[in-house]
Amino acid sequence: MRPSPHHAPSALGLLGALLTVFVSLAALLTAASAAQADTTICETFGSATIQGRYVVQNNRWGTNDSQCIAVTDSGFRITRADGSVPTNGAPKSYPSVYNGCHYTNCSPGTNLPARLDSVSTAPTSISYSYVNDGAYDAAYDIWLDPTPRIDGVSRTEIMVWFHKVGPVQPVGSPVGSATVAGRQWEVWSGNNGSNDVLSFVAPSAISSWNFDVMDFVRQAVSRGLAQNSWYLTSVQAGFEPWQNGAGLALTSFSSTVNTGSSGDPGGPGGSTACKVAYAPNVWQGGFTTDVTVTNTGSSPVSNWKLAFTLPSGQQVTNAWNANVSPSSGAVTAGNVGYNAEIAAGGQASFGFQGTFSGGFAKPSGFSLNGSACTIA
Repeated sequence: MRPSPHHAPSALGLLGALLTVFVSLAALLTAASAAQADTTICETFGSATIQGRYVVQNNRWGTNDSQCIAVTDSGFRITRADGSVPTNGAPKSYPSVYNGCHYTNCSPGTNLPARLDSVSTAPTSISYSYVNDGAYDAAYDIWLDPTPRIDGVSRTEIMVWFHKVGPVQPVGSPVGSATVAGRQWEVWSGNNGSNDVLSFVAPSAISSWNFDVMDFVRQAVSRGLAQNSWYLTSVQAGFEPWQNGAGLALTSFSSTVNTGSSGDPGGPGGSTACKVAYAPNVWQGGFTTDVTVTNTGSSPVSNWKLAFTLPSGQQVTNAWNANVSPSSGAVTAGNVGYNAEIAAGGQASFGFQGTFSGGFAKPSGFSLNGSACTIA
């Protein structure tokens, strides 16, 4: 049946329909592109590099059942976690991201191992996304050894348990409580047959937190489980699942180790190679900021990446003269094509706009290609 004139499609209607189709196709292509950006790892000890400075590892060692992780720009999520192991024994894996060295696989540009008495601060940040089923812990691992070891297992392991689900507990037995880095913890101590383990268990789930690794290292030293002449070999953040684990995600991670009196993450007594000026313009619920990075070293810096952590509640909505990702938490601003090199004594400038809730604060520190910067 031929449609009546008031039901016949007009030229404007056809144009609108075509535009709708184009917008839908564009959305599908964008989603497909985002999906393809993730790298899936199912190999037992498979790994990948993110942000040019951290290693993400599948690290399945306690079971022969399959485990897969999807590596994102800022962390990873567990997409498959078959099988289970008894909850009164060791977990089945430790999918994680790390700065440092793990069985000779060292993260790009790391200055670890670093002698403890040369480390001034080791700021770090982490964000987790949890599931309610299965049995697992979300743990931040700090590894210490008498030697600058890059292979095998270090002598002492410090575990900071952000969360646990199911009937699981740390190695050893409880030895009291302690306030560390401004939080209260239940403290456990023991040995797993390979290394000493000092664990700090949060009384309730922590989904994200910024802290100084050295606060926990000093606890190990004070309890006789390490010495200041020992070395920090790696810091790692991830999950230990005993049962299930699919859906767990580490959504952001950053780690900087500052050594020497100047705060440079190079050798003791070295000088910093960069300076950052951070100039925000703030209004109710929103802000813009201009960032200037100065190369104070004697050599050019190519393919630069400036890492910093946005305070809680802040989110980037757009940026210029740099690629900034992710939009919150531990972020990295990287060069675009036309400003890929900062000459010795030269500068690179970029900026971004964002939103915030609560009070506004500036990031507490910056690192350029893994080296800590002074703040102008």
